Amino acid sequence: MDFNMKKLASDAGVFFSRAVQFTEEKLGQAEKTELDAHFENLLAKADCTKNWTEKILHQTEVLLQPNPSVRVEEFLYEKLDRKVPSRVTNGELLAQYMVEAANDFGPGTPYGKTLFKVGETQKRLGGAERDFMHSASINFLNPLRNFLEGDWRTITKERRILENRRLDLDACKARLKKAKAAEAKASLWSDEVEKAEHELRVAQTEFDRQAELTRLLLEGISSTHVNHLRCLHEFVEAQATYYAQGYQYMLDLQKQLGRFPGTFVGNAESTSPPPATTSPTTVSATIPVVPTVGRAPNPATAVEGALNLSDVKPPASGTRKARVLYDYEAADSSELALLADEMITVYSLPGMDPDWLIGERGNQKGKVPVTYLELLS
Repeated sequence: MDFNMKKLASDAGVFFSRAVQFTEEKLGQAEKTELDAHFENLLAKADCTKNWTEKILHQTEVLLQPNPSVRVEEFLYEKLDRKVPSRVTNGELLAQYMVEAANDFGPGTPYGKTLFKVGETQKRLGGAERDFMHSASINFLNPLRNFLEGDWRTITKERRILENRRLDLDACKARLKKAKAAEAKASLWSDEVEKAEHELRVAQTEFDRQAELTRLLLEGISSTHVNHLRCLHEFVEAQATYYAQGYQYMLDLQKQLGRFPGTFVGNAESTSPPPATTSPTTVSATIPVVPTVGRAPNPATAVEGALNLSDVKPPASGTRKARVLYDYEAADSSELALLADEMITVYSLPGMDPDWLIGERGNQKGKVPVTYLELLS
């Protein structure tokens, strides 16, 4: 108990001495040991790294999980060292609703069939999103968290110790200065001067040792940047893979929907889809209709059946230009393969499915899906 009381009294004395030194420095009444310029640059670099790492970490978490309640719940699970429960993504939930709706409406109906196909694609998108979130969390978020919760805490602790050692050193310098001033007036202070000099040597040694330890930790920030750079590359790769998968899934879906009878995906110029059934007169209002050669064909089989492309001639006037929005691979010889951003000439035939047009590119001719085109005036 006696030892503890002595230690408590000693600690209280040290704390009081540091408080006095700190206050006098703030008031400009005491000198302060300055760190060298290189050390100050290391401190500034470390603070900058910590601040930006926190901001990047937080915003990446928001990107991966926009729901703040879910983020708080995942944070609590992590702090309690418990496994975060698996959740369906928004895309997977939408897919579930679409498939259930398709079953209720009838999977054989055009709407039900389309809902089912879109639902399948949404499920694949949800799975790709889940993979991206998992990869980003493991390869990017976790290293950032490890830095803030590990290396940065160690640096902060050692910096605090260094600041205390500096206050002790400057307090010893102040005491030695006062002792020498008193010794000049009375020789009785010689013992106090020797004691103050000894305390100063000890404080200087401890300060130098702590400064070197802190310097080594701060210089490790450069290695942290290298590690975070590697993690950033992995994050970009995961994100690029995710978006590439999403683009491919949606491109495949568009191709499938383009072959569904009665299915319409809005054109770039239109703001709402037209009626599912469009009479030949309605089509001719926007797309020129080519008169047929010889006898009028049966509307049900004029184009869908045997389409003799050599007999189809473009109208003398009124053809329209169209810009291709996406690549399209022809399913058979009656269709025209398309490349994104190319320009083609289009027109319609009587009785033709409203989702298809005749497209021409040089000497090539064939059916093209409207959903892949932007009709130009």
